[in-house]
Amino acid sequence: MPVGILGTGKYAPERRLTNQDLERIVDTNDEWIVSRTGIRERRIAAEHEATSDLAYEASVRALAAAGITADQLDLIIVATITPDMFFPSTACILQDRLGAKKAAAFDLSAACSGFIYGLANASGFIALGAYKYALVIGADTLSRITDYTDRNTCVLFGDGAGAVVIGQVPEGRGFRSFELGADGSGGEHLRLPGGGSRMPSSERSIAERQHFMQMNGREVFKFAARIMGNAADEALRKAGVAKEEIDLLIPHQANIRIIQASLERLDLPQEKCVINVDKYGNMSAASIPLALAEAVEDGRVKEGDRIVLVGFGGGLTWGASVLVW
Repeated sequence: MPVGILGTGKYAPERRLTNQDLERIVDTNDEWIVSRTGIRERRIAAEHEATSDLAYEASVRALAAAGITADQLDLIIVATITPDMFFPSTACILQDRLGAKKAAAFDLSAACSGFIYGLANASGFIALGAYKYALVIGADTLSRITDYTDRNTCVLFGDGAGAVVIGQVPEGRGFRSFELGADGSGGEHLRLPGGGSRMPSSERSIAERQHFMQMNGREVFKFAARIMGNAADEALRKAGVAKEEIDLLIPHQANIRIIQASLERLDLPQEKCVINVDKYGNMSAASIPLALAEAVEDGRVKEGDRIVLVGFGGGLTWGASVLVW
């Protein structure tokens, strides 16, 4: 059974945090941020907004685009590293708010690769005939775990959500391949140590700022520059699609230099790549689905297009997929 995307949706909070705003918070400047990351601003969730709120807004739009109602959903997967709480899952909170009464629901944690991991899981259920419709969301409120005293990381992250409804599509359309992977030996390079069973919340963990993201930027950059190209190449090989047949590349929006390295590896012109890192920064699991939804809205995605989705994230993890729209 061919499985593909039936509808997309996105949501970005209203508040913009610009580079000029950050200049007033930490020792940085607009030229330094833009030259190293390509980021000019990022969106920040309002005080009353949690990850499930962002996911809900994107999901409503995706359902409308797909032309189905929430009570038709069989499965909801939320890819996130910033759940509303440890449990119940953000997916269960979202299921209740949507009124998707018959849907199974769970969260998935693969950091910035999470959305592609979620697509692979959901498409497998549908291809087997177990379910008809699935809702896959990438949503994160990274501002809640960003250390705004750390000039090296606070300039990178923002909040947002992207969602897709997937189901059966016509023959010749849909997902052609998935490439997923992980290298846990690099987990220390991008992590949030505090709050789990290894380091429960305490006065000491809070004082030591262990509840904020920690990143070895040099090592993460080296890993990303290599693995994005490798993952895309392998997904293309599995799909039997040549590089020159790619119509659109939608990469994880972490850093403009990493995106440019991926384009060079795939020998693609920048016109064939969706780039919005300048407007949103790194939104973890939300970056790929939000970029996809934006490309659909802008008319950049056309029927029959061969699209490559590729990302990397904490874990360390990576994921890529080739689909025909």
